[in-house]
Amino acid sequence: MAGPADATGRWAGLHYGAWGFPVAFLALPLYVQLPAHYAQQWGVSLSAMGLLLLAARGFDAVIDPWLGRRVDAWMRQSSRALLQRMGLAGLVMAAGFAALFLAPIQPFDATQRLWWCGLALIPTMLAYSLATISHQGWAAALGGSQATQAQVVGWREACALGGVVTASVLPPWLGWGAMATVLALSLIAGWWLLARAPAPAPAPALAPSPAGALPLASQDGHRPWRHAGFRRLIAVFALNGIASAVPATLVLFFIADRLEAPAWSATFLGSYFLAAAVGLPAWVRLVPRWGLVCVWAVGMVLATATFALAWSIDRGDTWGFLAVCVASGLALGADLAVPSALLAVTLPPGHASGTYFGWWNCVAKLNLALAAGLALPLLAWYGYAPGLRTDSAVQALRLAYCVLPCLLKLAALLALWHFARLTPIRR
Repeated sequence: MAGPADATGRWAGLHYGAWGFPVAFLALPLYVQLPAHYAQQWGVSLSAMGLLLLAARGFDAVIDPWLGRRVDAWMRQSSRALLQRMGLAGLVMAAGFAALFLAPIQPFDATQRLWWCGLALIPTMLAYSLATISHQGWAAALGGSQATQAQVVGWREACALGGVVTASVLPPWLGWGAMATVLALSLIAGWWLLARAPAPAPAPALAPSPAGALPLASQDGHRPWRHAGFRRLIAVFALNGIASAVPATLVLFFIADRLEAPAWSATFLGSYFLAAAVGLPAWVRLVPRWGLVCVWAVGMVLATATFALAWSIDRGDTWGFLAVCVASGLALGADLAVPSALLAVTLPPGHASGTYFGWWNCVAKLNLALAAGLALPLLAWYGYAPGLRTDSAVQALRLAYCVLPCLLKLAALLALWHFARLTPIRR
C-alpha cells in the first residue's frame, strides 16, 4: 500500500475513492427506493413500512458508535486488518440486496413481506454502516489541510455519485437483477483498488485505565461528546441531514402524485445526482479560497431557494421539476464535499477518527430514520396514501416535501454560523 504522504497522488484518490461507488450504489435502493418498492409493488402499507424503517434504521444507528470503535481497533492492528473486514461487509451487502429485491416473495401476504423485509434489511444496513465508517475513517486518518481533506473526500464522493447515478437509472432499464450484478462486480473492483490506496496512519493506542476507573475503551466511546467543536458541528450536520432526508424519502411519491409523471422518475433522479457530480469539483475548488464553512453555507442557501421554488411546481410540470432536481443536485455537491472534511479538520491531532465517524454516522442514520418513521406515518394520518391525489392529500405532500426542508435548512445555517464563531479549525 502507498503511504499517507501519497494521499493526493495522481491515481491515489481514485484508488481510495472507488469503494464509494458500490457503497453509494447500494444506498439509493436501500434508503430511497425501498419504501416505494414495497408499498407500490408489494402492497405493504405506508404506515407499517415507515415504522419498520424507523425501527431498523434506529437500531442500525445506535450500533454505529460501537462499529466506529471496532474500526479504530482494526486500524490499530493494521490497515490490512481493516480492509479484510470491509471485504466481509461487501459480501453481506451483495447478499442482502439480493434478498431484499430479488427474493420470490410474491406468494406471501403483506405482513409476511414486511417481516421478510425487516429480516433482510438489518444485516444489510449493518454491513453498509461498517463499509461507510471504515471508508470515512480511512480518509480522516490521512490527515492534511482543509484543501487536502476536501480533495480526498471529493474523490470519494465523486465515485459515490457515479454509483448513485447508475443506481437511479438501472432499475427501469434493466431491472433489479442487473442491479445485483453491478453491485457485486463494483464491490470486488472497489475493494481491489482500495487495497492499493494510500494507507491510513494507525489509530492511536489506548492508554491504560487508572486503577478503579471504568475501562478506557468504554470512556473512549463517549469521547467525541466531550469535544465542544464536535457537538456544535454535529448539530449542524443533524439539522441539514434531516432537511435532505425528508425530500429524499418523499421524492418518488411527489413525482407520482403531485407531478403525476412516474415514468420520469429515473430521469429526475439521474439528473439530480448527475448535477451533484458535475458541481462537486467546483465546490472542492472553492475550498482553498472560501474555506469549508463558507462553501457549505452557500450550498445550504442554494438548497433552500430551490425547495422554496418547488412549491410552485404543478401537475405535469416535468421541465420545472427537472430544473429543481438540477439545482438541488448542485447544492448536494456542497453537502457531499464539506461535512466529513470539516469534521476531519476540527478534530485535535491524534484522535481516533473511527469513533468520531461512528457517532457521525449514527446521527446520519437517525436523520433517515426520523424522515421515514415520522414523515410517512404523519402523511398517512393527514390522509395521504400512494396514488391518492385529492387536494388535501397533495397539499400535505407539498408541505412535507417543500416547506419542511426549507425550515430545517435555515435552522442548519444558524447552527453553522454558531459553529464557525466558536470553533477553531485547521486551515
